Amino acid sequence: MELVQEIHQVLMDREDTCHRTCFSLQLDGVQLDNFSELKSIEGLTEGSLIRVVEEPYTAREARIHVRHIRDLLKSLDPADSYNGQDGMSSSFLNTVTNGDILEKKKVHAESMDCTPPDYILPDSKERPLLPLHPICKDNKVSPCLKVLTMSGWNPPPGPRKMHGDLLYLYVITLEDKRYHLTASTKGFYGNQSTEEVFNPKAAQQRHLSHSLIDLLSQISPAFKKNFATLQRKRVQRHPFERVATPYQLYSWVAPVMEHTIDSIRAEDAFSSKLGYEEHIPGQTRDWNEELQTTKELPRKNLPERLLRERAIFKVHSDFVAAATRGAMAVIDGNVMAINPGEDAKMQLFIWNNIFFSLGFDVKDHYKELGGDAAAYVAPGNDLQGVKAYWSVDLEGLYTLGTVVIDYRGYRVTAQSIIPGILEREQEQSVVYGSIDFGKTVVASDKYLEFLSQTAKLLKIKPHKVLNEKDDEVLLCSSIECKGIVGNDQRHYILDLLRTFPPDVNYLPVDDVVYSEETKKMGYPRKHKHSLCCLRQELVDAFVEARYMLFIEHAAYHLQLLRNKRQEKANTPPKEVETGEATAADPPLQGVVCNGHVEAKDGSVGGLCNGHGESDALQSDDAKKMVEAVVESDVESLEDSTRDVVRKAAHAVGSLRDTEFDIRFNPDVFSSGIRFVDADGEELKREKTLVKEAAEFLVGVQIPKMLRHCLEHSSSPIDGYTLSEAMHVRGINMRYLGKIAEMLAEMPQLEYVHTIAVAEMITRAMKHIFKTYMQGVEQLSLAASVSHLLNCYVGAYATPHAADAAEELLSRHSRKKNRRGLKNKRTSVLAADNTDWVHMTPKSLWSDVVAEVRAYYGFELGVDGVDGAVARYGVQKISLLRSLCVRCGVQILLRDYNMESRTRQAFGEDDIVNLFPVVKHVNPKATDAHNFYSTGQVKIQRGFLKEGFEVISEALNLLNNVYGAMHPEIATCLRLIARLNYIMGEHAEAMVQQQKAVLMSERVLGVDHPNTVTEYTHLALYCFANTDISTALKLLYRARYLALLLHGENHPEVALLDSNIGLILHAVGQHDLALRFLQKSLQLNTKYYGEDSMKVAVSFHLKARVQSCLGDFRGALQSEKETFAIYKQQLGEEHDKTKESSECLKHLTQQAVVLQKKMNEIYKGGDKLNDFPPLQISTPSMGSVLDLLNIINGILFVQISPKEIELFRRELERRQGLDIKSDCSQKEVEFQTTTKTDAAQTESAVPSTESSQLDSDASPEAEAADKAAGGDPASLLVSDGLVQTQAAVAPSGVEEVAR
Repeated sequence: MELVQEIHQVLMDREDTCHRTCFSLQLDGVQLDNFSELKSIEGLTEGSLIRVVEEPYTAREARIHVRHIRDLLKSLDPADSYNGQDGMSSSFLNTVTNGDILEKKKVHAESMDCTPPDYILPDSKERPLLPLHPICKDNKVSPCLKVLTMSGWNPPPGPRKMHGDLLYLYVITLEDKRYHLTASTKGFYGNQSTEEVFNPKAAQQRHLSHSLIDLLSQISPAFKKNFATLQRKRVQRHPFERVATPYQLYSWVAPVMEHTIDSIRAEDAFSSKLGYEEHIPGQTRDWNEELQTTKELPRKNLPERLLRERAIFKVHSDFVAAATRGAMAVIDGNVMAINPGEDAKMQLFIWNNIFFSLGFDVKDHYKELGGDAAAYVAPGNDLQGVKAYWSVDLEGLYTLGTVVIDYRGYRVTAQSIIPGILEREQEQSVVYGSIDFGKTVVASDKYLEFLSQTAKLLKIKPHKVLNEKDDEVLLCSSIECKGIVGNDQRHYILDLLRTFPPDVNYLPVDDVVYSEETKKMGYPRKHKHSLCCLRQELVDAFVEARYMLFIEHAAYHLQLLRNKRQEKANTPPKEVETGEATAADPPLQGVVCNGHVEAKDGSVGGLCNGHGESDALQSDDAKKMVEAVVESDVESLEDSTRDVVRKAAHAVGSLRDTEFDIRFNPDVFSSGIRFVDADGEELKREKTLVKEAAEFLVGVQIPKMLRHCLEHSSSPIDGYTLSEAMHVRGINMRYLGKIAEMLAEMPQLEYVHTIAVAEMITRAMKHIFKTYMQGVEQLSLAASVSHLLNCYVGAYATPHAADAAEELLSRHSRKKNRRGLKNKRTSVLAADNTDWVHMTPKSLWSDVVAEVRAYYGFELGVDGVDGAVARYGVQKISLLRSLCVRCGVQILLRDYNMESRTRQAFGEDDIVNLFPVVKHVNPKATDAHNFYSTGQVKIQRGFLKEGFEVISEALNLLNNVYGAMHPEIATCLRLIARLNYIMGEHAEAMVQQQKAVLMSERVLGVDHPNTVTEYTHLALYCFANTDISTALKLLYRARYLALLLHGENHPEVALLDSNIGLILHAVGQHDLALRFLQKSLQLNTKYYGEDSMKVAVSFHLKARVQSCLGDFRGALQSEKETFAIYKQQLGEEHDKTKESSECLKHLTQQAVVLQKKMNEIYKGGDKLNDFPPLQISTPSMGSVLDLLNIINGILFVQISPKEIELFRRELERRQGLDIKSDCSQKEVEFQTTTKTDAAQTESAVPSTESSQLDSDASPEAEAADKAAGGDPASLLVSDGLVQTQAAVAPSGVEEVAR
């Protein structure tokens, strides 16, 4: 703890002090300031006594106290989680495991119930929804009160204020007694008021209590008893189950919830406050001032940066919460427009100092760009631009707080307000950019100074345009980008929707010649709007690729030049080595990688994204060669060297002849803009560069992504992870149709094809949902959504829409013609807002097919959901989940019969709520990321303990910035748990992984793909701690979630089934184990090929189980398959091949013995005792754990000191390390965590044959990192990196694997 305020928070959370809120902390009679740091308090030493002193209440403190008591009484109530309030969300880990796994007693294998539920057994077609949110009976507690609410006698009249009355409460106890309570400056007591008579005098039995809990305990024995029970259960819950999340998570399913009376909830709903604002002086917060002031905080050293980032994150998360609530209020009609006389689509709103606008084409602003389609996508593009400039974080340049909210079919943009912007016209405000798409253009020296710096980092090329007066104007951004100086004298930029270059594959232009390869792929293609832009990730990847080509081209010609000179001098040619350069070497001045941050040694980091690992060494050598020449001391530049630079620059399409300069003009294809030299060579180059970037996307990035999927270094789990995998490579979602076409030709990637098609269907439905919902009356929301779901995934051919109440419909009909020009929220889309009633499954799916064809260029070829299921293997439950999550629909938690052809699957009562879908900037903890990267490098180099310490420090920094809950913290905890496990600390690994699971459920969702992986990891650690029953429950849960997300046809299910089968085998459930292992074998064969090492391991596991069942013939056949694969892949002399051969001999002997015994039994002979007994033994837990480690990608490989020395030399050669190795005669243990195939592992550890086998046998070790999509927080041991950790083993270390 650092602040006195944190002691307050701890006391308010402790069981024995949680009901006290109005107190001060005193040291030696001196009251401590809540916001002072503990280390700065004079006289505070170890052992000092800080006293808690009760303070008199104020009206504000009394309200805070009552709110806190309400929160305590509701602490176990899941209502806030399902209603999406106060940062609450659900977590079911402790429900799944029947209690805290750290406190459970070990259960003997004989007494365990290992039977899985029927719905997760292999080949089960049942997909129930109820198990998604299991009910924990222990959490159900009896209520403490019937009613606790504000009294109708509030506020106290003047005379009572003079006597210290602050507010009045009304309570109904469980004994059905009614009390009116007074909150005074001294505390709480009962008064003599009734519902009809106001009598503020104290009751006869006067109980004055400083805490409301104490008073209620005195007047109600039942309250005292039940509150004690509630407290006990509350403190038993893990802290991560109770802490609020920074961003609200919404659940797409909810059980039937009892709606109780709650005055505080009611007050929050009808006030402009956010619940916690009574802590802040003033009525509303100045969001813009808070957002910009936190960015201006100093950042010179680590403490300052931590303070700054913590303040930025806190203000931003509060702003997102306020903007979300405001957007919902706008759409629900609770906010008055600032231009009420305008058409409903054009109305603007201000609420809580936040500006709200709707995603419609106002005044034909986007008419030339696609109308409403362009207006809908523009806020998303603008948010991408805000993220880009936010990440640059240039001092003196400010962006607006921006949140994009989709709710009830409307898109709302929420922005902080520039001071003074509402006081003057926009034409007067803009000092940079254009407000009319290029007709009038202005510029400012100050803005050019700022934007010229950001342009370098964002790869934007400064360009000149002509304004209405034919004057030249220099721009360092897109022309739509506007610069406004606020009344606070800050320089703001906004309208950043065209920060990145246009995507000419979806913007057909006459003056661009497309390559034949691009034309063959069906491009260019007309899109719904003209705001298609390339992603920032693609721009970065393209520049990296071109820079590597530039380096290689220059290095090649420099080498030729040098060889010619040396031949003339009759000297043998000499290779350029790292860092070498002589005075005679021609310099290559001006070779600058624009936009790259150079390291201190001058090297430019990062390999080209378009190069594979096989090119890495060549690229690295070329880079060293060019850099060696660049760093030479010769001042003059010879013609031959200048020619080399010119040729290299020309070869890669550089915009300049004298240097590497790849930057993009974002306005190059914008209509209405007049360039200074419209027919010049420079503009042609700029257009060509944009075209080549688009070709790079379809020609390099898409094939690379598919190659990674084929190599299983990337395995999407659902539509979300697929979109993340595309985005990290700079591929826009509009290319999903082309990717699906290519996937259809790859049988091994059938599961990715299914996910891609399901994602296109879901996104098409989201587009339809938008227009469908905009015209619906609020009284028909539930009926319309249920009808849409019936048409979407129901099998009933003629679903009928539920009618609204007769009296409401008739009243609506009577008033319909009277509305005239009155602007109502319900008339935004169309006058006839009952079109949804006439929708049928056929018409809906016809719209879906048309939308997929128009948006993605993909032909579904189906006429209904059953056709999609049959043709593409998609699941109805997965389609339902995706639609609800994407569109913000919450349905009732029950099992739906979507196969019934006689009745509708969904009713009006099944639609519980509609929630917002929120997009916003994600502030980062930069120092934590730097620590994390450093720790990752140390782990890769083999320094486990040092890496662990650095990663632990990164975790502390993440907690410092984000607080207790954040997805990046969950990622960090997962790696710490994995490191603990590798270093042999199994118990600590389980502790850390439990936190990771709880946090993943809370901040990402109970059915998020990352959560599935977290459960799998925790199951392994539980098994290592001999908690076998819990391990199985966790794996069953993981398999259920995986089935819900994507079904059985997925490589991850093969991994889960291998784990489940192996553990069931360990506890003697051989029949069940065989079912899971057979499914795993089937899936591994399907997705990895018949000769894969994974298939060999699956056959071996199957053989072990069959031998325990006495099926020696079957076991013999399975082991023969294993032996054949090992022999083919590794050769007869490999240890694994020999082990398999020995196993075959043993099984053959056992099969012979069994056959002889059977023959003797058939004969009725008496020679049974002459045969040796059958050797059937249950595997040891140690051997099972070894196999679990292998199939989960954690390998312990024993190698010799000589091999470790060779490996260290390899590291020194590749990474330039100076590691003094002293292995002597010590035994060395290598731990390798891998996510790659055998070839990669073999290149990393060239002298270890066994590592090749184990790598091939192991599946992806970090499935969650696949889903992370390249976010900087996904700093884990994955993404194609072979993790090799070397540590000298202590004496007497046990050999972990043979």
